[in-house]
Amino acid sequence: MPKLGMEPIRRDALVKATIAEIGAAGSLDVTVSQIARRAGMSSALAHHYFGGKDQIFLAAMRRILSDFGAEVRRELAAAAPHHRAEAIIRASFASSSFSREAISAWMTFYVLAQTNTQALRLWHIYQNRIRSNLIHALRPLTDQPERTADTIVALIDGLYIRAALNPVETPDAAAGHALSVLNQLCEARP
Repeated sequence: MPKLGMEPIRRDALVKATIAEIGAAGSLDVTVSQIARRAGMSSALAHHYFGGKDQIFLAAMRRILSDFGAEVRRELAAAAPHHRAEAIIRASFASSSFSREAISAWMTFYVLAQTNTQALRLWHIYQNRIRSNLIHALRPLTDQPERTADTIVALIDGLYIRAALNPVETPDAAAGHALSVLNQLCEARP
């Protein structure tokens, strides 16, 4: 007999195990059996809940994106209206995004999005949300909020990868760089 109410608990355990396994491996080169073992269940149960490794990974990435969204909302709630773009940048370089697990998941996500349409769709959602939030935040600061947002989004992605892969480049330094560019772009009104 299946245990009633266990599905959300088991799904959550599998998502957490997936993030941990990818962090340990540094890639998506993990098996459903490894993930299930870490979650304390059988691989058959993992397949039952998610279907396969890509689906489990996408659920894990949705969790990471959800956590990132919560970080952005926290920063925005504490920011004055004219500092909302800065809040988005600070959230993008929060220490929670720089754990070994988070870095591995993000890097794997970028690679998977090249060949997996669901991952690519999820990446587009992430990009569109951060761009939209930045455009809204930049409207009072610049005459070109769309162009400035596109520059900042690209800068965030590039600086994140650089900070994630280079132990000398700290997340705080990356955030400082992005904030400096934001200030330059907003001062250079046409």
